[in-house]
Amino acid sequence: MRDTIIKELKRHAPFTFFGAMTGVILIAFFQRMPSDISYNIFYVLHPIHVVLSALVTVSMYEFHKCGSGGKKRDLWALLAIGYFGSIGIATISDSVIPYLGEAMLGMPNKGMHIGFIEKWWLVNPLAIAGVAIAYFKPSTRFPHAGHVLLSTWASLFHMIMAVGQPVNGIMYLGIFAFLFLAVWLPCCVSDIIFPLLFVKEKEKK
Repeated sequence: MRDTIIKELKRHAPFTFFGAMTGVILIAFFQRMPSDISYNIFYVLHPIHVVLSALVTVSMYEFHKCGSGGKKRDLWALLAIGYFGSIGIATISDSVIPYLGEAMLGMPNKGMHIGFIEKWWLVNPLAIAGVAIAYFKPSTRFPHAGHVLLSTWASLFHMIMAVGQPVNGIMYLGIFAFLFLAVWLPCCVSDIIFPLLFVKEKEKK
């Protein structure tokens, strides 16, 4: 498992770097965006991120537990793995780490927006929808790439809500660093490491 973690983190670092760079470019254009608009954009990107995260987490579990096209696993197990793997990690990625960045960078309007609580009626059903999609048609490649970019942009608009001032060079570097961290480790954990924790070595395919 340690070797798998190291391998996947190395493989995903370049794409995560690219995603963080797109975030820095976007904030150059949207840093003066009113907080209510960035709030609404966050609550478009974050729920979609949750759907893709649940889809990839459950798909990864199914592919390794059953093999592609194999017998479906217990629905309740898939639901638990997909829900907690998406809601828990997406919250850390899109809300907790960006908030820590906002606090450390001294952003005046910092705040932590927890999607599955603030908009429980939207985020929680979409996590279940992601599990359902994976149950009938598991897939990992495109959803994972989309997951990484959506996570980056969701984290970005969480931080744009808090900016409240012109962004200078040092703040750009700080935002880039927190965007990278918000996506790199959590997304690899959610999509790859977390579901494999529930697969015994002898069961992996």
